[in-house]
Amino acid sequence: MNSTLQKYWLLFAQAITVMLAALFIVATLKPEWLSESRVGSLVDTVSLKESHYDGQLSPGSYHEAVKRSMPAVVNIFTNKVSVKPKTRKGGGPNSGDPLFKFFFGDQPPEEEPSSSLGSGVLVSPEGYILTNHHVISGADDIDVALSDGRKVKAQVIGSDPETDIAVLKIEAKQLPTPITLGKVESVHVGDVVLAIGNPFGVGQTVTSGIVSALGRDHVGINTFENFIQTDAAINPGNSGGALIDTRGNLIGINTAIYSNNGGSMGIGFAIPINLAKQVMESILANGSVTRGWIGVEPQNLSKELSESLGLPGNTSGVLLSGVLEGGPAARAGIMPGDVLVAVNGNPIKDVRGLLNQIAQISPGNQAKLTVLRKGKELELTVQTGKRPKPKQQAN
Repeated sequence: MNSTLQKYWLLFAQAITVMLAALFIVATLKPEWLSESRVGSLVDTVSLKESHYDGQLSPGSYHEAVKRSMPAVVNIFTNKVSVKPKTRKGGGPNSGDPLFKFFFGDQPPEEEPSSSLGSGVLVSPEGYILTNHHVISGADDIDVALSDGRKVKAQVIGSDPETDIAVLKIEAKQLPTPITLGKVESVHVGDVVLAIGNPFGVGQTVTSGIVSALGRDHVGINTFENFIQTDAAINPGNSGGALIDTRGNLIGINTAIYSNNGGSMGIGFAIPINLAKQVMESILANGSVTRGWIGVEPQNLSKELSESLGLPGNTSGVLLSGVLEGGPAARAGIMPGDVLVAVNGNPIKDVRGLLNQIAQISPGNQAKLTVLRKGKELELTVQTGKRPKPKQQAN
């Protein structure tokens, strides 16, 4: 009997020894096996409370606005041929300066294809797209990528570099629903806005912010400026994309940012939809934008300049430092040195204000100019001409 118990005890001790050895080996070579089993046992004993999704949007969500407008935002890919001078054989002191080599008789330049991308907004069922002039400027080939993945060729209907607006047209079946145009009068400082585009080529993206300011001019981006300023992130590739309100209506075309590093710093500018629409309608009707022009070279009045001209300290206007010979202003009797203070009774404060006032008068119509000449106020009538194309657009 005792020998039988001793036998069973020996077997039990051997089994325990084998199990402990196996546990030691697992703990040494595969410790994760033990941790996983431990975690599994913990999960089995812990009760987790999960929310119930009832299909409703989160409070404050702008999903519906984005859902309505995003399909109308397209990606624009342009290809252009850039001129690249060939390197002079043997080098030289200026061999690292391509501009110097190009202008000073190096070998003929070779053509090198390049590509860039931006965004655009489908605004009509006929396939018209609003974008920026600088997105498509100089492009030899333009492709538009739709929200459903299709890629189609685009035709430039016209562009206006002075407001940085361009109009494209695409031909395709079953185009996305065009975006709804908003009213600038409904936009206020502090309103939440969303920017939609293709920043850095990563794909269609939405950012949010508020309207920081309205009517921003003197920014130095375009000739004619009336920007919506926003802190919604606008990055490279967003140019030409949509700035929408929380109802999904288009209120602006994203154009530029103020940045020291190339990325968004919370100061972005969009062309208001009323100006973009006005330019588009003019392009569709006439093939270009027609503005008034009188042929003068205006200069802002500084305090020192006013004193040198003997003007009262509170004089508001612009100095006409040059008058084009034979131009509309010259024919009306305007002379260099005149100070233009009003157009059709509207006070002129600076050069940009003068440009805007004259541009709004259709060529061929008359305008009454109020000028100061040798201390006397004169009123002269000028018949406006057609504003010439910018040099980069002239043929």
